[in-house]
Amino acid sequence: MMRWKTIATGMSVVGLVLCPLAMRTAWAGERAAPTDLPSAELARQSIDQDPAVIDARRALSAAGHGAAALRAGPNEWTTRLSAQRRRYDQGGHSSEWNAALERTIRIGDKAAIDAQTGDSDLAISQAQLDDARHEAARALADLWIDALATSRQRVLWAEQLSFAQTSEQAVEKRRKAGDASSLDLNVAHADLIEVQRQLSAATTAEAKAKAKLSVRFPVLKYETKPLAEPTALDMGLPQWRERILAESHPLKIAEGLLKKAELTASRAKADRVPDPTVGVYTASEASRTERIIGLSLSIPLSGSYRSERMQQALAEAEAARAKVETQRREQDAEVVDAYMEATGGLERWRLASQGLSTTFESARLMQRAYALGEADLQTLLLTRRQALDASTAAEQSRVEALRWHYRLLIDAHLLWAPQED
Repeated sequence: MMRWKTIATGMSVVGLVLCPLAMRTAWAGERAAPTDLPSAELARQSIDQDPAVIDARRALSAAGHGAAALRAGPNEWTTRLSAQRRRYDQGGHSSEWNAALERTIRIGDKAAIDAQTGDSDLAISQAQLDDARHEAARALADLWIDALATSRQRVLWAEQLSFAQTSEQAVEKRRKAGDASSLDLNVAHADLIEVQRQLSAATTAEAKAKAKLSVRFPVLKYETKPLAEPTALDMGLPQWRERILAESHPLKIAEGLLKKAELTASRAKADRVPDPTVGVYTASEASRTERIIGLSLSIPLSGSYRSERMQQALAEAEAARAKVETQRREQDAEVVDAYMEATGGLERWRLASQGLSTTFESARLMQRAYALGEADLQTLLLTRRQALDASTAAEQSRVEALRWHYRLLIDAHLLWAPQED
């Protein structure tokens, strides 16, 4: 308890004296990976080889080609050749031909809008790649923590197995001495079987957690590490919210889609003025006695179709704008939820840990008291169950506090942040 008071006092002093400086430097760079998680190098290697990340990286490459195509434009040079045979009423005939080269030209700001649309597609694809990496980092942290947590749970049940075996042996000795009944021995044996069952379940859960981790991230070598002790968050909710919203990939994707929708609306508006097709042509007529060289120009007549498409694009842009706000609110709610879970988990872990050592000491003393004939079996089993429940509650609180703290660090790009391609 004194330790927590000291930490709290120290934090309050630092907050009063260095708060302005902390606000400017808290997000200066990525944090060192916690001791119970893989290193940043190993984590990034695993994340970059995740199938979803590979898929997003290839989509980014495709978007680059799409952007180049938009800058070049969809209009290509068109050649037109024709030949004819002319017959005269007075007799005779003439072999004639003509050739033309034509191309539609983007007028106004259409070429610039198309180039900006390509850049917008690139930005969206980059954000999607970063989001795939981010989701893979989340999955890696969760699966790794699950493996460590199930390993710890198996250790707890292994300790209980030792206690249960000791209890059964003590009952057997007291029964032989005439100080315990056969019923007590049956109860102790049933307790031992139940502990063995729970240990088997915990072992299976650990194996499943490790298997899930290795299947999702096969290049990552798992190693059992002790879970770290949860620590207090070094910033308040407003600072976490500001940082995470600034780094939010889903929000960047929504904003990119809004920009693209606005560009699409601008393009539809520009398309109300049709693009002309210009060309040059040459022809040979009258038995090659006439040579023709000329220019051609064709312009489509704009109708209601182009106007309706523009109205559709404008409505879609407004819908995209609403989605940005929806995404912002959803992201904000996620930050608040993660922050509350991290702080609440820390408090629950502190409370669960306070009486843990006392509870285990009571169980140890009760085990000895029963062996000496100073306590009954039911009291021993109850004390042991209380110690197990207290330990399980403390471990669960520790795991959840760490899980949400690491989630905040990943969301804020302070842990395993994606590197620039």
